[in-house]
Amino acid sequence: MVLPVRRTRAVPAQWTPFSEFEDLYDRMGRLLDVAFGESARPDVWTPFADVSENEDGYVVEAEVPGLRKDDIDIRLDGNELIISGEVRESGEQAEKARRLRHSTRRYGRFEYRTMLPHDIDPERVSARLDNGVLSVSVARSERAKPRQISITAE
Repeated sequence: MVLPVRRTRAVPAQWTPFSEFEDLYDRMGRLLDVAFGESARPDVWTPFADVSENEDGYVVEAEVPGLRKDDIDIRLDGNELIISGEVRESGEQAEKARRLRHSTRRYGRFEYRTMLPHDIDPERVSARLDNGVLSVSVARSERAKPRQISITAE
């Protein structure tokens, strides 16, 4: 059985504990999926994705080429962001498959899961699909944003 592997840069631009936690979470998720049979189904796959952080919050960009917004489901369960959907084979593609000798395209159900830090605001989540890249923005809560504190004289 082949498991999906996350592609990463050879040398990270900057080390952050968040990226280490994200990598550990992904590995544990794959291990649990195999142990309980979720990834044993050949039709479930994980799209390639990047998770980044900016001043306002977090952005998850997932590669979902050829999909429309109606084909994708996005959920936030606590601090876990879940992107799922299905890539269907068209009738024309099924006819072509009879003559096809080699294919690397993926069809069937997909799911991407990632844990976000606890400082998110679940009411301020937005998603945009542009040229096969799904961008999900999750804002930080106002309490978690840094603020300037003024000093008063006695």
